[in-house]
Amino acid sequence: LIESANAPIFGVDLHGLVNEWNRKAAGMLGYTKEETMGRNLVQNFIQPQNRASVSEVLHKALSGTETANFELTLLSKHCERYTVLLNATTRRDAKGIVTGVVGVGQDITELNQVLAESKRVADDLTRLIETANAPIFGIDMYGKVTEWNAKASSLLGFSKEEAMGKSLVQNFITEEFKKSVNEVLASALMGKETANFEFPLFTKHGERKDILLNATTRRGPDGDVTGVIGVGQDITGIREMAKAQERIAGDLSRLIESANAPIFGVDLNGMVTEWNRKAADMLGYTKVETMGKNLVENFIQRENQSSVAEVLRKALQGEETANYELPLLSKHGERYTVLLNATTRRDGEGKITGVVGVGQDI
Repeated sequence: LIESANAPIFGVDLHGLVNEWNRKAAGMLGYTKEETMGRNLVQNFIQPQNRASVSEVLHKALSGTETANFELTLLSKHCERYTVLLNATTRRDAKGIVTGVVGVGQDITELNQVLAESKRVADDLTRLIETANAPIFGIDMYGKVTEWNAKASSLLGFSKEEAMGKSLVQNFITEEFKKSVNEVLASALMGKETANFEFPLFTKHGERKDILLNATTRRGPDGDVTGVIGVGQDITGIREMAKAQERIAGDLSRLIESANAPIFGVDLNGMVTEWNRKAADMLGYTKVETMGKNLVENFIQRENQSSVAEVLRKALQGEETANYELPLLSKHGERYTVLLNATTRRDGEGKITGVVGVGQDI
């Protein structure tokens, strides 16, 4: 049993001389049974830095005090390093008299390597979370803060010490959003993750920050849920920019509508998208009557349709036209001559979306 065991086993007598050395010990450490038998275990097969501790373990076992799970580093004949978890058991004869020690080892070299790699990955992840250029927080199963990185601290003004162990929702979320944030976290704790959840946070000093949040379920080594990691993106600047753009767009719409010049707009298909008050007053067609209808076919006289279509086509290709003289006939038969500027209309990405025509009644 000792010889064929899948664990390194050695034995020593009362003087510490080897009297057992099984096949697994020989295969692992490279010393044959013949090379070890009768030789002092500690002096010949234990590294100098471990000799005192191993001698102490053997001495205790020879005194009847056994040792379990003693971690020992061994160096093979070929200089390979092994980590062994050792149980040192007292050996007795039929009369119960101590005759030596049997050591049964478990090679945990690979296990230690895996643990070391796991620790390295965990350390890397911890550093990544801490130094990320995005606010990151973590909570446990009870909603208490377990992670609070440097960006979260700088953004919100609460230090890690102020946040750790406190209820995230109760302490850092405003009253009107507590319910919705709580639902997102509760879902993540049940394994249902949420992406791009938008909500505001208020800093320690009362400033509002708009956050886009991804709530990810956190699991332990066995796959059981242990909490939630929230990775945020501060979109306050984007929100402010969007509001500014909306304000500018609103101002532009009001300017077009109230301008003292006839203004129309068409999309890529020549359909009316803008028709201001001045155009309606001058030509007699209300905004409702014109929107979505083809400008050239419905509101330009037949003899001018070809030339106006050409002006619009050029503008839709980015070639704008200034001071194009255009005769118009109102709904009630009144004739007008308009000096027209046809300007290319583009979206936020610079793509052409249509044409705006600004006229001057001459």
